[in-house]
Amino acid sequence: MNAIVKLRGSPILPRRLARASLALIPAILAFGSITAAPAPAVPPAVASALHEARIPLDSIALVVQEVGAQPAVTRNADVPMNPASLMKLVTTFTALEALGPAFTWKTEAHVDGELKDETLAGNLILKGGGDPKITLESFWLLLRELRQKGIREIRGDVLLDRSLFAGNAHDAGRFDEQPLRAYNVGPDALLLNFKAVRFVIAPDNEGLRVGVRADPALPGLTVRNTLKLTAGDCGDWKTSARATFANGSDRAEATFAGTYALSCGEQSWNLSLLSQAGYAANLFRGLWQEMGGTLAGQVRDGSVGPNSRLFATLTSPQLAEIVRDINKFSNNVMARQLFLTLDAQANGAPATTERAATTVRSLLAKRGLVFPELMMENGAGLSRSDRISAAHLTQLLQTAFASAVMPEFISSLPLTAADGTMRKRLLGTAAAGQAHIKTGSLEGVRAQAGYVLDARGRRWTVVAMVNHANAANAQPAFDALLQWVASGAAGR
Repeated sequence: MNAIVKLRGSPILPRRLARASLALIPAILAFGSITAAPAPAVPPAVASALHEARIPLDSIALVVQEVGAQPAVTRNADVPMNPASLMKLVTTFTALEALGPAFTWKTEAHVDGELKDETLAGNLILKGGGDPKITLESFWLLLRELRQKGIREIRGDVLLDRSLFAGNAHDAGRFDEQPLRAYNVGPDALLLNFKAVRFVIAPDNEGLRVGVRADPALPGLTVRNTLKLTAGDCGDWKTSARATFANGSDRAEATFAGTYALSCGEQSWNLSLLSQAGYAANLFRGLWQEMGGTLAGQVRDGSVGPNSRLFATLTSPQLAEIVRDINKFSNNVMARQLFLTLDAQANGAPATTERAATTVRSLLAKRGLVFPELMMENGAGLSRSDRISAAHLTQLLQTAFASAVMPEFISSLPLTAADGTMRKRLLGTAAAGQAHIKTGSLEGVRAQAGYVLDARGRRWTVVAMVNHANAANAQPAFDALLQWVASGAAGR
């Protein structure tokens, strides 16, 4: 989910952020650099690729360092840079150490009335614990447990207790004016199915018509389809489909009125519709009805009261698995959930992003990782204001390698030419399968960081960040860097 956005202002940073970053440099210089002595220049193949991409060397921050040794290559190592999704490395490593790889989240179902003859004479309360991964399937299992324990008819309301996280309204369009994009979903203590709807578009078996279905089929979502099936190449099928969306708090409408090529086969389109509470209400009603349940009242926000009792619990996957999903696939909303969880665990409810940033800095400092330039907005890197230096990101990677949670942390990073966001990178090269690398991208930003095992069996940390208008052209340089390290050239 590496989102593409536009950085306004200068080619590298917005003007006011550039001033803020420059103001940090004296403090960073006072703290000191990781470089004890001048390191070799940027590898020629990397410098050549940057030149070809019209990216000046002043726009890249770079550190290549063998684990436990001194840096072999540095460039602008102490300059604060926008790391994009590399900020997830800070969030996930901090969480693994502070919470432990076996940490889990609990989503609770409480009742506050008498249950008799499959009828609950009161309210059902769903209390969110901040779980980043309540999928459609796992929420279905929770409701199935309620049915198996004897609830069929709910005479009262269903209350959504979302109080663990602060209730500040999330502006999904603030980041890049794309509020329906799934990567812009905000955190919520009772986040269900990533607040996403998957539209599946496919021709019928006879190749005569094209159908559109929504998964989940929310009661408040209307789908209108007048798509015409055509021949020819698939091309830009989303544009051809001429889809429009009217999105409200608890009701939405999706209209598909263009054309769709038979050659496209089956395609899917993930979008975020309805408000957090509206989505949860629709999802509950739809699944509950499918299970034969009835609800006399409303689905609304509320809280667990003194007379309620715990009835069922949904336990999340362990943190090690959650971190793997966050880093392998650069999942922004899961990273946001984890960021706020760190604050909730340290300081109690309601968790806020401001407190979470302070909590992360404090936890890092206890580990000896003091990063004066560090700026974190939401823990996911989906931000124009986030900053960290390549030197300090390298320090974090080096510390992580010596940590007890090293196996969980490294295995969460995409493996070159194998999985995650690196699945199609470096295929057929010496670096294939030899590097665990987290990537990051915004418009004007490209970044990668992680670990490379070279041809001589040595492990290296590699951090590279480009902040420049031509950053989208940086991939050949990044690939050249990983191949150079994997070949063993960094240690010669």
